[in-house]
Amino acid sequence: MSQITKPSILLIDDDANNIAYLVAILSKLYELSIAKSGKTGLKLATKHPDLILLDVVMPELSGYETMKLLRANPATCNIPVIFLTSLKESKEELSGLALGAVDYLNKPINESILKARVATHLALSNQKKHLETLVSQRTEELADSRLDIIRMLGKAAEYKDNETGFHVIRMSAYAAAIAKKLGMDESWCSILLNAAPMHDIGKIGIPDQILQKPAKLSPVEWETMKLHATYGAEIIGDTEDPLLYMAKEVALCHHEKWDGSGYPNHLQKYEIPLSARIVAVADVYDALTSVRPYKKAWDVDKAIGFINSQSGIHFDPEVVAAFNLCINEITLVQKKFQG
Repeated sequence: MSQITKPSILLIDDDANNIAYLVAILSKLYELSIAKSGKTGLKLATKHPDLILLDVVMPELSGYETMKLLRANPATCNIPVIFLTSLKESKEELSGLALGAVDYLNKPINESILKARVATHLALSNQKKHLETLVSQRTEELADSRLDIIRMLGKAAEYKDNETGFHVIRMSAYAAAIAKKLGMDESWCSILLNAAPMHDIGKIGIPDQILQKPAKLSPVEWETMKLHATYGAEIIGDTEDPLLYMAKEVALCHHEKWDGSGYPNHLQKYEIPLSARIVAVADVYDALTSVRPYKKAWDVDKAIGFINSQSGIHFDPEVVAAFNLCINEITLVQKKFQG
């Protein structure tokens, strides 16, 4: 049977008599560590005790100065601290509480009050940690649910367009690989990976007879088809959420072109969000190398040649250069998700 771990308390006090008194009261209930100066206490605090009992009046670093340094360090800023002092004035107590202490005990310290206060603040600290864990878990669950919905909507648009659903998986992976080669950080690449499947969500608003037409579209039909970029942005809507914000960028702008000849707003060069410039390359490459109702799949070399021929015209030259650097990774994704 495993032994229950006792809560840990750090005692910081320069007075040996005070330390001995606290040890006599608390040692049977808690794991204690002792520091006879604020400087030593700061070092021991990085071991993450559950609670700190901190004397106010000490040489070199006072309790208040020690408290300020504890709160300034991310590794120790959340440890609950109870001040111990012989100073009786209420303004001293207010000063300590203002620095972030959870409680303030005056010397001589009553044994029963000390035990009760310590137990109370340890319980409150544990409850806070538990609630933070629950919030974190619920946040992760909501984030996972949101990602599932985004992926399903992306696949829904592809199925409506006679796709298998593998298109969004492939081109999203291509986009993330290109972003990584461009030097974007892991978080940004992850957001792009999950935003890219929404690039054609606006096709849900395009009539089937246009979307699934096996022949070339008429000029009127083509103008209707181009509306899917605007529809996609409207479906996602205005949001401050980083993932949905990027998804809206991609949906609206992935048909813009580097030279300004794209749609819907004829943006050019760096007016086009980086996310959309990357998705433009990933989307076109996957479309070229996939079977469509109106064409056969191009071979890889021909598709790569086309992407490079459009550098500085349709596509951002830097994005094309990054695409070339990760073509082996892209080819592996193609083989894995054929369909």
